[in-house]
Parts: sequence; structure tokens; C-alpha cells
Amino acid sequence: MIKAVFFDMDGTILNTLSDLTNAINYAFEKTGHKASYSDRDTKIFFGSGIRVAIKRGLASEQGKSKEELFLIGTDREKEVMDFDEKEIDRIQDIYMPYYSKNCNNLTGPYPGIKEMIEKLRKKGIKTAVVSNKPDIAVKKLSDEVFTGLFDVAIGEKPEIKRKPAPDMLRKAMELLEVEVNESLYIGDSEIDMLTAENVNMRSIICDWGFRDREFLSKKGADLIVSTADSLYEEIIRSGF
Repeated sequence: MIKAVFFDMDGTILNTLSDLTNAINYAFEKTGHKASYSDRDTKIFFGSGIRVAIKRGLASEQGKSKEELFLIGTDREKEVMDFDEKEIDRIQDIYMPYYSKNCNNLTGPYPGIKEMIEKLRKKGIKTAVVSNKPDIAVKKLSDEVFTGLFDVAIGEKPEIKRKPAPDMLRKAMELLEVEVNESLYIGDSEIDMLTAENVNMRSIICDWGFRDREFLSKKGADLIVSTADSLYEEIIRSGF
């Protein structure tokens, strides 16, 4: 029986694209880099935390292909280019306070998501957010957009490995006092698929977020949904 559902944030429950795009362009402009990226670019950059997003932006500036950008953040990153970690620090130091202040200007939940989570909670199901987004932004958006709808919200912070490492999800399970066979993970990307695999947890993948259905299918997603209603139906079918 499913007792808890764990959600990714960006691209799964929240459309954060415009605020992410504005923040990355702001940080890049202030540090003398290309600063004309679109929401389409941002979809590719994000998913594995801010440092990977910055690296993908810098690689894109150098003309690297979409396929090469997706290697950044993996063990094949060195095949793409060598990065100046001090420069990444410099960009991140500008990005972080700006995004923390402006993360909820243009951001909002995807259609039907809040209502779907409310229905789950009425059934007594625990809910949590597990995201590679900075922890301060995860908690702020959880509180401001989904007030009272999540029992736990965990974002990226130094003391815990980011997804697809299992640490964040295991920590959330510990806080909710549930076992893996009582849990279900919802995401929108290849990182989410790997995260669920690394914890041996069942997952459902959404195609309205940062990765399209064709990409997700090629990556081996077993169950892909296109609406909040269909997601709710699949969650119920998974074992309530």
C-alpha cells in the first residue's frame, strides 16, 4: 500500500522556467557572459542543480551541442570541456541571492497539480518535495505556492548529495517514516528516473515539464503521463 508520494519540483509540480531563465541571464550578464538564453535553453540547462546548469550555459556559449550539454553533470563531463571552477563560483555567487529573492515572480503550479495533491492528502497520503533546486528556494516555494500541502521539502545543500544520488530521497523517506515499498516517486526528467532506480522505488514521469515524451521514452521511462488527472489515476492504480 502506498503511504507517501515524493515529487520533484521544477517541471513536475511547478513551471519555474521564466524565473530560472531570468536568473541565469542576470548572473551571466553580470559576469560578462552570453545572457540571451530562452526558456527552451533553460529546460536543457537545469535538472541537476545550479552548478551543472551554469556549466551547461558556459558550454552552450562555446557552441556545444545539445547532446554534449546532457553529458555535463555525468562521468563523461570531461569529454565536453574543462571548466574553471572559480568562474562557476563567481557566477553562482550572483545567481543564488538573485534567484532566492526572485524565484516566485513568474512561477506557478501546472494545471490541476494543487488539486491533485489535495486529493492525495485527503486520502491520508503523506507528500514531500525532493529537488535539486537550492534548499532555500525549495522551502520558500513550497510554503508560498503549496501552503500546507507538503510534509517535507528538501532541496540541494552541501551536506546531502543531489539527485540522482539516493540520499535526498532516502532522507525524505526517513522523515516521513515510510519504506520504499510504501512510496512512489514523481518526476519529469532522466535525473528523476535514475533517482527512483537508485532507491529501487516505483516512479511515474510527467511529459509537461523540462523533457518531452520522445526524450523520456528514449531514456526508458516505463510510465509517462500528460495531465494531472492521469497522474492521479496512475497513483491510485499503483496501490492505494
